[in-house]
Amino acid sequence: MRLDGVRVLDLSRLLPGPYATQLLADSGAEVVKIEDTGAGDYARFMGPETARGFGAIFDMVNRGKRSVAIDLKSEDGRNAFYRLVEDADVVLEGFRPGVVDRLGVDYETLTEYNDELIYCSLTGYGQEGPWADRAGHDLNYVALAGLLDMTRESPDEKPQMPGYPIGDMAGGLFTAFAVVEAVLARELGNSDGEHIDIAMADVVASLAQPVAYQALTGDPAEPRPGETSLTGGVPWYDSYETADGKWVTLAALEPQFWNAFCDAVDRTDLVDEHGSEDPDVLAALEDELRDLFRERTRDEWETRLEDVDAAFAGVYSPAEMVDHPQFQNRGLLERSDGAPPRIGYPARHATSSGATDETVPRQGEHTREYLAEAGYDEEKIEALLESGAVR
Repeated sequence: MRLDGVRVLDLSRLLPGPYATQLLADSGAEVVKIEDTGAGDYARFMGPETARGFGAIFDMVNRGKRSVAIDLKSEDGRNAFYRLVEDADVVLEGFRPGVVDRLGVDYETLTEYNDELIYCSLTGYGQEGPWADRAGHDLNYVALAGLLDMTRESPDEKPQMPGYPIGDMAGGLFTAFAVVEAVLARELGNSDGEHIDIAMADVVASLAQPVAYQALTGDPAEPRPGETSLTGGVPWYDSYETADGKWVTLAALEPQFWNAFCDAVDRTDLVDEHGSEDPDVLAALEDELRDLFRERTRDEWETRLEDVDAAFAGVYSPAEMVDHPQFQNRGLLERSDGAPPRIGYPARHATSSGATDETVPRQGEHTREYLAEAGYDEEKIEALLESGAVR
């Protein structure tokens, strides 16, 4: 595995931070969840519940990790955490700016115990800026970045949010990338450790590249997200309802894909309309394609176009996705004895066994183990447990 020997202390909870460290764990890193001695990670209790008694989101993004429960508000708890930091490579935290300073686990403090530490702060709006102290979640970041679909048929129709927390997932993915980047820089001798500042809103704004140019250049024809050629703004790149009430997608941006599609559906009369900017032509073509796709069911269209190089695909529900032969063949869906199924690590390495630890830690399950490794004897560990500094 690519990150064997890298130890990550993860102070985050819920989804973005744990998803980031799940990717690191799947890459071979040793990830230790540092949970408080109270409720711990709230996602443990968020429904639906898996067969082994964890919240589903928690179970999906905390596989193969360890859990140490520490009260960072107590002096003994902080000292125990400092001992763990001495042997860590990475600390990841997801508190609002200023919280780590009050707790005494900020970057400057921790570098006194480990001057090569990589410290990653994942927050809603970053460590600085007029919105730094604001509370926020995925919907807020997508709205701020201009990515809510404002293409509405009536003023009463609300803006459309993507069908899943795109900001949380993209934020976690980018955080994992940034951590690996920092680990590599340190190992190459290009840095001695660093503080990484990641704002979820920044990550979502980065996803706006396809619609950003006009905004950045002051073009008055700035498109809304639902109006661009990559988001259903042209007939040859859109989704269409089929005879059975399901949907298909056509993404024939390139002329060769469009030509192949038109030939396969016996509509070569439509070939020359590709690339048109005439609103009347586009509206008429949209109507033609709506009528065309309503002639067959989704699966019938899949059968008819499966061997046609037309950038065509059906639209599937999550339940259909997990049974789809494409993902089954790729081995992306992990199923193992004693663990609920999950979507696995999406990269395949030739030198990796692919085996993953599918266990999920109980809160504080590994507290004794890591405190002993940090040099605490059994008597001191018992005293810490009794005082409530750790759990």
